[in-house]
Amino acid sequence: MAFNFNLFLFFIFFISNLQFSTSQRQQIISSFSISISPWTPSQNRILLSPNSTFAAGFFELPTRNGPNLYTFSIWYHNISGNTTVVWSANDNSPVGRSGSLIIMRSGELRLINSTGGRNLWPVSGTNGTGLTLQDSGKLVYGNWDSFSIPTDTFLPNQSINGSALVTKNGKFKFETKRLVFVPENDTYWTSVVDQNFLRLDDLGNIVLENNQIYYSSDYGVRKLRRLTLDEDGNLRLYSYDPSSGQWITGWQALFQLCTIHGTCGANYICMFNVTDLSTSCVCPPGYKRGPNDSCEPKKPVVGNSKFLRLDFVNFTGGINQTDSKTRNFSTCEGLCMANSRCLGFMFKYDGTNYCVILEKMSFGYWSPGTETVMYLRVDRSEEDESNFTGMTNLMETTCPVRISLPLPPEESTTTTRNIAIISTLFAAELLSGVFFFWTFLKKYIKYRDMARTFGLEVMPSGGPKRFSYAELKAATKGFTNPVGKGGFGVVYRGELSDGRVVAVKCLKNITGGDADFWAEVTIIARMHHLNLVRLWGFCAEKGSRILVYEYVPNGSLDEFLFQTVEVVESSEMEEETVEIVGSKKKPILDWNIRYRIALGVARAIAYLHEECLEWVLHCDIKPENILLGDDFCPKVSDFGLAKLKKKEDMMSVSRMRGTPGYMAPEWTRPDPITSKADVYSFGLVLLEIVSGSRNFVQLDPKVESHQWFFPRWAFDKVFKEMNVEDILDHRIKHNYDSREHFDMINRMVKTAMWCLQDRPDMRPSMGKVAKMLEGTVEITEPKEPTIFYLSDD
Repeated sequence: MAFNFNLFLFFIFFISNLQFSTSQRQQIISSFSISISPWTPSQNRILLSPNSTFAAGFFELPTRNGPNLYTFSIWYHNISGNTTVVWSANDNSPVGRSGSLIIMRSGELRLINSTGGRNLWPVSGTNGTGLTLQDSGKLVYGNWDSFSIPTDTFLPNQSINGSALVTKNGKFKFETKRLVFVPENDTYWTSVVDQNFLRLDDLGNIVLENNQIYYSSDYGVRKLRRLTLDEDGNLRLYSYDPSSGQWITGWQALFQLCTIHGTCGANYICMFNVTDLSTSCVCPPGYKRGPNDSCEPKKPVVGNSKFLRLDFVNFTGGINQTDSKTRNFSTCEGLCMANSRCLGFMFKYDGTNYCVILEKMSFGYWSPGTETVMYLRVDRSEEDESNFTGMTNLMETTCPVRISLPLPPEESTTTTRNIAIISTLFAAELLSGVFFFWTFLKKYIKYRDMARTFGLEVMPSGGPKRFSYAELKAATKGFTNPVGKGGFGVVYRGELSDGRVVAVKCLKNITGGDADFWAEVTIIARMHHLNLVRLWGFCAEKGSRILVYEYVPNGSLDEFLFQTVEVVESSEMEEETVEIVGSKKKPILDWNIRYRIALGVARAIAYLHEECLEWVLHCDIKPENILLGDDFCPKVSDFGLAKLKKKEDMMSVSRMRGTPGYMAPEWTRPDPITSKADVYSFGLVLLEIVSGSRNFVQLDPKVESHQWFFPRWAFDKVFKEMNVEDILDHRIKHNYDSREHFDMINRMVKTAMWCLQDRPDMRPSMGKVAKMLEGTVEITEPKEPTIFYLSDD
């Protein structure tokens, strides 16, 4: 009897659980009508689109918003991971478990929190018979639909023009073509082409007015996509990857998140970490964390004040900001000192003397891409020092060292005896010093050049190796095996005593003394990058300046791109045969290797400009200075040597009737030479990699020789005639596959055109150039490059 009773209890428990699970089973409906009204959160009911992509219903908010709170929302139904909501009716007024969605007999759709409560549905009084969810994700009731009042997301084929997105936290808003920080109605991003957004499609196109388009990184593949204004204020285009179950970012309005206004509070400086794409907020020197998410001065400015220099820091002063062009830096500083409300000023060292007086410091951020230097006003007694330091002068890579001797003691006026004692001691010390110094020179004769400057030019530990002239002469067999010649000197192949093969460069026309030369060599040796030639050592002896580099076996890029060819005609076959003329034929580089070379060179120059400890301008970027390793990995040479020459020595005129070779226009003008000069030279090299021809060699006989300008001709072929094949290297033109190579070639050509803009401020930084080649940033339609000529004087 006991066994039967236990079996009976188990049966009762099983039946009750089965009924409970059945009651909790999700109810799926295709339309919500008055016959099944009302709809409450406890019914566990969802409205499903015909293709089962979208679902709508009461969505329970996370517990941090409060227990048992719901919004009536639309979300993706058939994807894994966290539920992705794309629209909500009542974000600002969630309802509790007693809330309900009701269709009144009058046809009005009402969302209420309790009986008799106000209607939370976005548009009341809309007549309809049923609420349905379409395949596109549009919720429809009568003549109303959710696409007409978006929240924070646009879906494919939803009309964008005239609509706005607002983040759930209410801080940010997207209006047709701009992003706005709502609390201050401040615009922090506008579309590059300044055109209104029209719509998004499921192939990854964001269509703008006048047929302008933003492309997703995975453009052309039909996927689930959405354009969302995220809580951090950035507008992003997402596509869903079924294999990983993740939403992948294919396009975003801003890469530098610190330029989003409101990321940090007042007086803060936003720091962007490119490794994990995160931001952090730090107080500037002289400030501390204060109330209301802001920084406040440690010591209020009373009486005398001073300025702390913050390199690459940019602030926005709001409506109280004064922008002007002053005569010089001192004038700008004086304007701030005369204003009791001035918190600091920003100044541009680009020749424009652009001055910004700040009475309010908002939306501050640090970035090497900014052209401004912030001078923060603090009290004279403030002991904090600036930790935001960078490149003081674009053409200087070392700090000057001033060496001074102590002042001689005052002349003694005591007695003749004291004078005689001092004179005798001095003479004895002088004679002993001369004796020991002469002994040192005799014993260590091979170090006589170092002894000349002993005490002033000691190499730091861990620096490059110092070779003797005799060692390098033996390694190069008396400098008899030249392998290259450039603007800085001749390069010889050598083999050291330990068996290492090296490239020995004998420099010529180098300015400065041994101290300057050794300092520059030390800096160059500290620059380590996959795409830079490594410096192993140097020699400064017998008036010679010699550098010892790693040996790169395949030679320079120009030997592969510009091989001399002969065309041999055959009368029998009536065909032409191309033969390479030279002592040693080089293989023809295919498109993928050329792209890898271009990308590697761009990354190396970006490292020199933006990442290494001592930022350097190259000033002589050309195929001859790009070496290729065994695996055709590019390595840039001759970097860091430009500072050893004067500007007039760096200038060289090409063979094309007064037009420049690889020089940027500013070399021929009284303008400052910045990193944008290297960007221009790289643009010409990039076109040469694509065309396989020197930029000063005329490729089109229809163009007058005095009017030939390679970048403009390439621009016309690609962007006007839409015929990119005309500029491709004819030796491998037959290997060009538009499906496989078009995107790669298109990025290279577009990037080159942006690099070749006449005005330096129109050219991108080398960091951005590398990202343009990688395809991680959007490349807009470039403007046509303009020709410039060298003056006759």
